[in-house]
Amino acid sequence: MISFFIALLGLVVGFFIYGTFVDKVFKPDDRKTPCVEHPDGVDFVPMKPWRAFLIQLLNIAGLGPIFGALSGAIWGPSVYLWIVLGTIFAGGVHDYLTGMLSMRNDGASVSELTGKYLGPVMKNIMRVFSVILLVMVGVVFMVGPAGLLATMVTGGHKPSTAATLTTIFTIVILLYYLLATLMPIDKVIGKIYPIFGICLIVMAIGIGGATIIRHINGTHPMIELWDGFNNMHPKGNAQPIWPLMFITVACGAISGFHATQSPMMARCLTSERQGRHVFYGAMVSEGIIALIWASAGIAFYNVAGKPFTTSALLAAGGGNSTTVYKMSVELLGPVGSVLALLGVVACPITSGDTAFRSARLTLADWFKIDQSSIKKRLPLAIPLLGVGYLISFLDYNIVWRYFSWSNQTLAMIALWTGATYLTRNVSAKCGWIATIPATFMSAVSITYFCFAPECLNLGAKTNGTMISYAIGILGAAIFFGIFLFKVYIPERTHHHNHTSHIAHQN
Repeated sequence: MISFFIALLGLVVGFFIYGTFVDKVFKPDDRKTPCVEHPDGVDFVPMKPWRAFLIQLLNIAGLGPIFGALSGAIWGPSVYLWIVLGTIFAGGVHDYLTGMLSMRNDGASVSELTGKYLGPVMKNIMRVFSVILLVMVGVVFMVGPAGLLATMVTGGHKPSTAATLTTIFTIVILLYYLLATLMPIDKVIGKIYPIFGICLIVMAIGIGGATIIRHINGTHPMIELWDGFNNMHPKGNAQPIWPLMFITVACGAISGFHATQSPMMARCLTSERQGRHVFYGAMVSEGIIALIWASAGIAFYNVAGKPFTTSALLAAGGGNSTTVYKMSVELLGPVGSVLALLGVVACPITSGDTAFRSARLTLADWFKIDQSSIKKRLPLAIPLLGVGYLISFLDYNIVWRYFSWSNQTLAMIALWTGATYLTRNVSAKCGWIATIPATFMSAVSITYFCFAPECLNLGAKTNGTMISYAIGILGAAIFFGIFLFKVYIPERTHHHNHTSHIAHQN
């Protein structure tokens, strides 16, 4: 269990050390925040920091750190490295910068922020991209929990009955989403999230504790990082760690979806100094959730030390919902599994509702539609939920794959936005905290787009993997070069000329 506890410690230490460093770079101050300057009782509502943190955590901690971590665990304990390093140096920075930039721009959505710092073309791309992503997130976080609830009721048996129940639960969840999308944020979301938070905490403690116990008694031993650093996926090199694991883990390390959620809490914080705990802290907390589920997955797939096999994984799972159900029952028993599954169900529901809400706000910002009355919110909310319901009939696994790629691509764009702001408005020397992860995520997203079967599918061709790697690295290098040419070099030149002018005056 050494690898697991080192990873856990790394996340905690990362929050206090690197999170504090990022906060000092950004320099939060005492200026009035959007909700203090013009509260509207609907979206701009002052909240206490603990409530804002809890809502932010539940907004971002959907199925990603659970399903994504379980899927990422198939590659073995190397997933620990990405969860820890990705959370600290990429995901935490991403969430913090998007939240703080939104706060400094009157609670603007991520598409409007992108337009301000990367130009009008990128603004329009992000408007369309973010709305599509948010609808897909809403679908994933609607069908996923509906499937889990159906599995709980049927006990994992009677597939036809489960399918019918899934449809019923989907409609019930959809109706809740409509209510949460329309009502003031403190009336529904602000009231029930503390209850969901208890479920989330119980789930994490239960699964983590049971995994440790099963490791000790030898029934489901963990694998140390140094014993399983290689690709442990049953399909081996046909499913390379780079870029597949980095995309699959998704929200457990970094997620563009979070960039659409942070502005909601940016409209509710009463001080910029609360940003590190709410934005960076929530991402680290999600990383801990992902780490717990990844370790549980590694142990669950590794029965008495046997290596992962395709047949063993199919027997263990048969789908993410079934995997979670079987793991919870085996690790915690009938009673404990109910509590754990409630947490798993609560996670996606508390992201799906805010996904559709964020889509409404993005469209409202886009078309300058006032949202003070429910009559003005309905024309945006109903079509969004209607489209989401229609998409829910598509193959869930396909929707998840497209969500994963588009999710990480949005994160890449948000990081370039943050890097541009820091370089131009803080210091040319400070932009690297966002530039490095932005370049890295550019390579991940481009490589995956070239390799994946739902995209260009070069991975199925001879030497396709190496070609995908080359295109991904080249694409990231081009993005980095554009950033230097457009942002960094002009900023350095301006700083040099300004310094020379002052020296000449003296």
